[in-house]
Amino acid sequence: MLEKHYKNDSKCLGNKGEDIANHFLIEKGYKILERNYRCSRGEIDIIAKDKKEIVFVEVKTRRNTHYGKPVESITFQKKKHIYDTAKYYLYIKKLCDKFIRFDVVEVYVESKKVQINHIKNITIE
Repeated sequence: MLEKHYKNDSKCLGNKGEDIANHFLIEKGYKILERNYRCSRGEIDIIAKDKKEIVFVEVKTRRNTHYGKPVESITFQKKKHIYDTAKYYLYIKKLCDKFIRFDVVEVYVESKKVQINHIKNITIE
């Protein structure tokens, strides 16, 4: 997976991180339902199913922690967009009776070395 060539800009790094997180979740037994789900309320990087839960995943990718942990960059406003987008998704897909949770997957990419930190059930409101 790391063989893919990505430019050094942040958009490409983010795409690489999402690919890595997607693969990581599949290996953990998650079923990927959507990637980069967008609506007027916002965007969610990955929507997956873990057993009986619908999981809304925010992926944050960094080369290092010089500016803090990736999870620390998720602002109140971003959390609100994720929450509103999740509500809309559940409504549109008629999944309002399902158990849900919000996760963050932190991906650290340094050269060919990758480290993943999966934070389950973050507080979103």
